[in-house]
Amino acid sequence: MATFPYQKTMILYTGGTIGMVPSDKGLAASAGFEHYLKDYLTSFAEIGNNQWQYQEIEPLIDSANMTPCYWQNLLGFVVDAVRCNECDSVLILQGTDTLAYSAAALSFQLLGFDVPVLMTGAMKPASASDSDAKENICGAMAALSQGLVKGVQIFFHGELLSGTRSRKWRSVGHNPFISLPALQSQPVISNIPNELTYPFVSSLPTVAILPLFPGLSAYQLQAIMGLFLHGLVIECYGSGTGPSDDDAFITCIQQLIAQGVVVVAISQCPEGSIDFSSYKAANTFQEIGVISGGCLPREAALAKLSRLLGLGLSAKDIAFYFSQNLCGEYGNA
Repeated sequence: MATFPYQKTMILYTGGTIGMVPSDKGLAASAGFEHYLKDYLTSFAEIGNNQWQYQEIEPLIDSANMTPCYWQNLLGFVVDAVRCNECDSVLILQGTDTLAYSAAALSFQLLGFDVPVLMTGAMKPASASDSDAKENICGAMAALSQGLVKGVQIFFHGELLSGTRSRKWRSVGHNPFISLPALQSQPVISNIPNELTYPFVSSLPTVAILPLFPGLSAYQLQAIMGLFLHGLVIECYGSGTGPSDDDAFITCIQQLIAQGVVVVAISQCPEGSIDFSSYKAANTFQEIGVISGGCLPREAALAKLSRLLGLGLSAKDIAFYFSQNLCGEYGNA
């Protein structure tokens, strides 16, 4: 049998459509997925002699119920798979609805973790006759076993996708995930600062996302000012514009920043990037202290801000690290 770079993969099952069974209220997460794995992977030559292991993460969930707390728990299982079980790679099975968010979160939480982590799921349960579960699991295991995975990535329907630039693009059919292009592509930094690496455990900051839309008022923004926020991601128009002539709205943003809330701007456009110098309506945000999120997708901006805030970094340091390509969030130029 072929010998491949990775010989001992930990498969972590979190729930999701891939292992769901029918209930009187629709599909629900179910335990006991290991028998599908044995059926799929026995005598599957593309994984060589990979002596994979299996663990279920409690509670098993529909990924619509994913939370930052669950990510931290999952992070512990990933690290323990290497430290305690001596695994050399990890495959995580999760539902697709928040899979891109999870991949982004783990990408920033696992900086400096020199073990490949791959995530996949399925659009239809493994029990269905037309399920894509076998295709995704076998393809993911082959990619891991053969050393094709770097850092945290997603595998779905034959494609390896970025862990920090992926998005669920459609809810039915083939190829539900896409990898968004990086319009401000830059090299990944060669040395990750020690303070950002995975052994440093994060707190769980409260971060919100605010999409701008015509008619959004200061009164609506004031509603979230009453929350105990640590960070806010504003999804601006185009290259970073917003209602700059609405003094009350701008004042609300200034007050949030004065209260210690770190505010980051990203573009609503899937292929968009922040350039505060392009328009006066964008420059106003820069003047009041909003940090540019460059071309980061929503998923990566939320994950990166949460991680940096959770490490207790200052707004100045967070602004600096947002300009750095830590794990491919700005492409791999």
